[in-house]
Amino acid sequence: MAEKFSRYDTANYLETEEDIRLYLEACQEDGDPTLIAAALSDIARAQNMSQLAKESGMTRAGLCQALSPGGNPSFATVSKVAKALGLKITIHPA
Repeated sequence: MAEKFSRYDTANYLETEEDIRLYLEACQEDGDPTLIAAALSDIARAQNMSQLAKESGMTRAGLCQALSPGGNPSFATVSKVAKALGLKITIHPA
């Protein structure tokens, strides 16, 4: 009998605020902005993407596009999404 595998999706494992916090901390350690955008996309999918779009003042399609792998969101978009998720962006010395 052939083995059956399902596709891994990080969003399925982001169940608590602590899960989200730890995931973001791990992603930001790398310093790669595309990884941070991907993490925000995962978090948005784990939450309610439509509600998040509404709270950030964006359309759902616009939010999905901005957070897609090739999206390259602006800092303003990242800030809006972070605020809508109840997150605060801080900068610390390296």
